[in-house]
Amino acid sequence: MPDEGGRGEPEAACRWQLAAPVPRSRFPVPSVQQTVTVLVVGSVALDSVETPFGKADDVLGGSGTFFSASASHFAPVQLVGVVGGDFPLEKLKPLTLRGVDLAGLEQADGESFRWRGRYRHDLNSAETLETRLGVFSHFRPKIPAQFRRAPFVFLANIDPRLQLDVLNQVEKPALVACDTMNFWIESRRPDLLALLARVDLITLNDGEARQLTEQSNLVKAARWIMKRGPRHVVIKKGEHGAFMFTEKSVFFAPAYPLEDVFDPTGAGDSFAGGFMGYLARTGRVDDENLRRAVVYGSAMGSFAVERFSIQRLLEIGTTDIRQRLIEFRRLVAFEEELPD
Repeated sequence: MPDEGGRGEPEAACRWQLAAPVPRSRFPVPSVQQTVTVLVVGSVALDSVETPFGKADDVLGGSGTFFSASASHFAPVQLVGVVGGDFPLEKLKPLTLRGVDLAGLEQADGESFRWRGRYRHDLNSAETLETRLGVFSHFRPKIPAQFRRAPFVFLANIDPRLQLDVLNQVEKPALVACDTMNFWIESRRPDLLALLARVDLITLNDGEARQLTEQSNLVKAARWIMKRGPRHVVIKKGEHGAFMFTEKSVFFAPAYPLEDVFDPTGAGDSFAGGFMGYLARTGRVDDENLRRAVVYGSAMGSFAVERFSIQRLLEIGTTDIRQRLIEFRRLVAFEEELPD
């Protein structure tokens, strides 16, 4: 779903939290890491999606929603976003049951962010039929005091001016990652370049990487981005997998081969959730662990597309994730026989 945010104060905004028990993730976190959290700032929306496999109306969508559903399998998640007065709050209860803290979610007077789109047989790109930003057009993130020390921060796909504002509110995170899209690359380029200087990692797809850098070669595009700040660049290629570039290495993880893809809308945000959630679970950001995080992200993205909305991410558990990781390993494993 294309996320388009704006500046301004939401009218009659209020903070709220669903009254529900918040159990630990089913993926055990070592006791020393029990308080490690992931903060995500992004959109919470209602999507209506049509694909060759069916359609779904007014289902949960938004970058913050998909990220949270994915990351919550590995670590506690703190979500900051905004919804309108028309938003069916009961739809968010499954996230609270998974340990997502909604204390940073505002409810403002007005209509919720809604997106309606259609995928044809080329599931790599969506045809946007309607976008109604509603209260999201006036969204300005306010990070609650209890969220400001989150060690891992993900700035989902919103206006880079708002992403920069979030960085002025958080306190010394261990790792900051961001996402962006073609709309912001074109309309907010100076702000996006300022953001790059302040983040550790950026995720974007191959088309966005080429647009941002004006480099057709992805290796050169990644080098261009790293010169402007991020130490790590993750370039997603949809059904063809994902690359992670660092100053001294390149890592590639394939996409999981699925027979049926029901809804690719949240694949990228679910990838980011798995990636950041795994880093938070382990508490390490060395090169070896970042490579594992890419595979975890790819696994979670592959689950997300198997159902509409976040349905599949709510169904799976530890056993499902472990089995898919085993299958990922088999995809690339081979007996090394070098020529004499």
